[in-house]
Amino acid sequence: QVQLVESGGGLVQPGGSLRVSCAAIGITWDYYIIGWFRQAPGKGREGISCIYNSDGSTVYTDSVKGRFTISRDGTKNTVYLHMTKLEVEDTATYYCAVRPRMALHRLNRVNDRCLSQKYDYFGPGTQVTVSA
Repeated sequence: QVQLVESGGGLVQPGGSLRVSCAAIGITWDYYIIGWFRQAPGKGREGISCIYNSDGSTVYTDSVKGRFTISRDGTKNTVYLHMTKLEVEDTATYYCAVRPRMALHRLNRVNDRCLSQKYDYFGPGTQVTVSA
C-alpha cells in the first residue's frame, strides 16, 4: 500500500519562503511521477509541479515558474517543493500525489500533461497560508 505524507506547511509573510516535503512509502513501480497539487478555499484542485523519478525531469505551471522548485532525495524517498516569493494567492492546502509511468515512456522526460493526469494516491495535505 502506497502512503504519502506531506509536511512543512505553515504561515509565512508575503515575499517569504517555505519548503514542503512529501515522504513516500511503499512505491514499488520502477517508473513513476510525483506531483504537487494545491487547492484554495472555494477553488478546484490545481496541479503545480511534477517530477519524474527516473531522470529527475520537472514541470511547473506558469503561475509558479521561477518561484517554486521541485526536487527529490532518492535515498529518503522524499520529494520537496521549495517555494519562494510567496504571494497571498499561494494560500492553499498542498498535496503530493503519485502515478505510475508506463515502461514504454520510460526514456521520455516528463511533460506538462503530468499537471492534469489522474494520480493513483494522494497524501492528506499540508496547509500553507501566506498572510501579513
